Amino acid sequence: KVSKDIIGRGGHAGNLIKEIAQRAGGGGGGAPHFAQAGGGDLAKLSDAVAAAPEVLAAQLGG
Repeated sequence: KVSKDIIGRGGHAGNLIKEIAQRAGGGGGGAPHFAQAGGGDLAKLSDAVAAAPEVLAAQLGG
């Protein structure tokens, strides 16, 4: 789930989770405020989740 503040700054939950899930070999997507993901390689999950701040910063232009 992504807050209205983050959405207003350019964040999009669907795009965020899609990129994170792809890093773990899975897939995902959704709306600007809510998304879900599944599948993939559990061995890659920790690294994918750890990349979330970097992925979000890129979405927000920073």
